[in-house]
Parts: sequence; structure tokens; C-alpha cells
Amino acid sequence: MSIINTTDANFEADVLKSDKVVLVDFWAAWCGPCKAIAPTLEELAGEYADRAQIVKVNVDENPEVTARFGIRSIPTLFVFKGGEKVDTAVGALPKTELAALLDKHI
Repeated sequence: MSIINTTDANFEADVLKSDKVVLVDFWAAWCGPCKAIAPTLEELAGEYADRAQIVKVNVDENPEVTARFGIRSIPTLFVFKGGEKVDTAVGALPKTELAALLDKHI
């Protein structure tokens, strides 16, 4: 399963109503650290395809979701489980830390 690029309109269906653990990456095209972790997120999407979903939210194109969750710096990563935010990480974390973030909630 690949990464889903969600929008203000689809966030509820893609994230809050997912039956899997969801890692949401709030990012922007101009953000260097966001670009740096993109390949890692692609790898994780493949490795965790049967257990988790990776979803990206472009903060410039989706102001409603960005404001709703009070995103102030990017990349900000949230973990959702059963429609609830259960974890947060900020910054370009190494793959091991991102994997551990997912593993904690699967």
C-alpha cells in the first residue's frame, strides 16, 4: 500500500475512520526536513502496508486540518488509532524512531 495524500475534505475518511494505525505527516513542498524524511516514509508505507497506513497532509493546501491540530512546525507527525491521536513526533526523525512510533501502537 502506498502513501495517501489526504485533504481537508478526506481527512476524516482517510485517517479518523481508518481501521489501521495511521501515521500522519504534516509537510510542505518548501520544507527541507520534510523532503528528507519522504523516502523513509515511502519505505515504511511498504513495510507496514498490512498493519498501518501512512498519510501526508500538505499544510499549504489544507488549512482546516492544519489549524484543527495546531500545527506550528513541520514536519509534525501524529499517530492515530481508532480515530484518536495517540502520539506525536516533530522533526525529521530517523527510520528506527519512526518505526518505533508505529510499533508502539500496532
